[in-house]
Amino acid sequence: MSNVDTVLDAAHRLQQAGTPYALVSVIKALAPASAHPGDKAVVTADGAFHGWIGGGCAQPVVLRTVRQVLADGHARLIRIAPTAEGEEKDLGDVLEFGMACHSGGTLELFVDPVLPLARLVVIGASPVAASLAQLAPRVGFAVTLVAQDADAGAYPDARQVFATDDPAVVTPQVAPGAWVVVATQGRRDLQALRLALGLGARQVSFVASARKAQVLKASLVATGENADAVQAIVAPAGYPMPATTPEEIALSVLAAVVSHRHGVEAKPAAASCCEAPAELPAMPAEKSSCCGH
Repeated sequence: MSNVDTVLDAAHRLQQAGTPYALVSVIKALAPASAHPGDKAVVTADGAFHGWIGGGCAQPVVLRTVRQVLADGHARLIRIAPTAEGEEKDLGDVLEFGMACHSGGTLELFVDPVLPLARLVVIGASPVAASLAQLAPRVGFAVTLVAQDADAGAYPDARQVFATDDPAVVTPQVAPGAWVVVATQGRRDLQALRLALGLGARQVSFVASARKAQVLKASLVATGENADAVQAIVAPAGYPMPATTPEEIALSVLAAVVSHRHGVEAKPAAASCCEAPAELPAMPAEKSSCCGH
């Protein structure tokens, strides 16, 4: 298998698994470096190299840089030159690292992070759930839709659709670390919340009124769910804004999820959220809500 084939095959496997990696490309190589311009490798944070970008002397610096770019999402141009080992210089457009290798040679490498799509699990078959499944992929989320008896054809933008909310079926197939929104709006609310709590989510949000959420949270705790996990459920879900239609409510909820993704906590909406599975009542203009009433 050629270098390019090895790199593409590894990149495909890592993308399918949702594993972040960096694509490292040789930009310039001065003899006696063993790599050549155009050589590439896929490198993961755990130190796996797939492809060829030079000998062992370069790999510690490359791995260190890969971990940095995967942490902050910013690509870097680096130069590895035969100077004092461990020396690092910021030359503005390039970071230069010293490497005292007997072989000598200089490498310039471009280290580009490839991060998996953020994942959003939407539980429910309500109009708000359908709107979330349609909107979220347009802002960089891979959507999994979970609803009892769901029709996959009704959610063409979702990457996965589960037609059951049975935790025994869904949980093994959903990797931890997703954002989860429960938008059941009165249909199988408790079942959906129990499923959400078992998914190892970054955050669980519930589209419901504060009063309804309080009652259901108490029921979850009473039936044995972890009290701290239940208390952490965000309800009412959504970013404080006037929202009355399912599409507007989905926008509000997604805005809050995006804020959380970037480390900014949206202030919870004070007004109650929608409960009706279809049309929502109008909201007075002076009120701000994640839903509609």
